[in-house]
Amino acid sequence: MKMTLKDRSLYFKGLLLLIRKDRQTVQAEVEWMTRIGAILGFEKQFCAEAIADILKNPYIVDEPSRFSKKEVAACFIRDGLSLAFADEELHAEEEQWLRSTAELNSLGMDFFDGELEKARDAGGNPKRLFVEDLSL
Repeated sequence: MKMTLKDRSLYFKGLLLLIRKDRQTVQAEVEWMTRIGAILGFEKQFCAEAIADILKNPYIVDEPSRFSKKEVAACFIRDGLSLAFADEELHAEEEQWLRSTAELNSLGMDFFDGELEKARDAGGNPKRLFVEDLSL
């Protein structure tokens, strides 16, 4: 399955919105976003600026992303949960936003709850990024 440019953009933007939920960024989140941005094919400078600006940009629309395929949405949820645990705490706003994204993409709450449990067990430190499973 080839990931579209729109899906790559939504993926990156969605994760940026997620790290904004707790109104702070930690170094682990910056490192994750930089790695994910590179995997998605975005310039390093673009990623750095987007990460730096996410907390102070009031014009970004904060809506869950609708992806073109469920497989992309599932990887997004998995990476999103890992990213949310990067600061060692899943904030209620992060969980609710990811749940809304799962629902919008018809993944179901059983899927979400199962992935949440796996992310909790991994402590936000998975062996790999799930976006790597997608063909870019």
